[in-house]
Amino acid sequence: MNKSPRILRSQKRFPMKLPTPAIIALVFFSQFFVMPLTMSPVFADSSKEEVTRTVGSSGLPLPRFVSFRSGQVNVRAGPGIRYPISWIYHRRGLPVEIIDEFDTWRQIKDWQGTQGWVHQSMLKGQRSVMITGALRTLYDDPDSNSRPIAQVEAGVIGELESCNSDDWCQVEIKDISGWIERSSFYGAYAEEVFD
Repeated sequence: MNKSPRILRSQKRFPMKLPTPAIIALVFFSQFFVMPLTMSPVFADSSKEEVTRTVGSSGLPLPRFVSFRSGQVNVRAGPGIRYPISWIYHRRGLPVEIIDEFDTWRQIKDWQGTQGWVHQSMLKGQRSVMITGALRTLYDDPDSNSRPIAQVEAGVIGELESCNSDDWCQVEIKDISGWIERSSFYGAYAEEVFD
């Protein structure tokens, strides 16, 4: 007679100590921050790097810039839900660079160079920018001698509308459209021209 093996459930399923209040506080507050408190933001300047383009499994070029579709995006250690969440971003429209593809998962890199995997449904092809460095000026025309129309602080996110061959890009930030030098933001490659 074939009997199924008897499965005994242990009352002590997870043999670990209860977290200390400090760990509980750290876990609670970490959900509100994209980076650990010990790190200061260092902006990677992708506009000065040499970019070698390939074609991904989606048929689109790699690497390429996209932006976050949602205000909360889980970034995982690998391409699938079985991998742990490494980061949680809370910035809708944040520009990121897709550097690899696997099935419906995209490996991304942020402005600091941090990498991880995101499901494609959390990304959109609309280009965006994040202002880097110090206070930056938006101009009426693609020329620093033209009329300044706004000043923008580091970390502000806007939409990327176009870039010309003279290292100027047209952006829209809070319904204000203007021109800014390519070196003033993260979200476009050196010498990338598009309308």
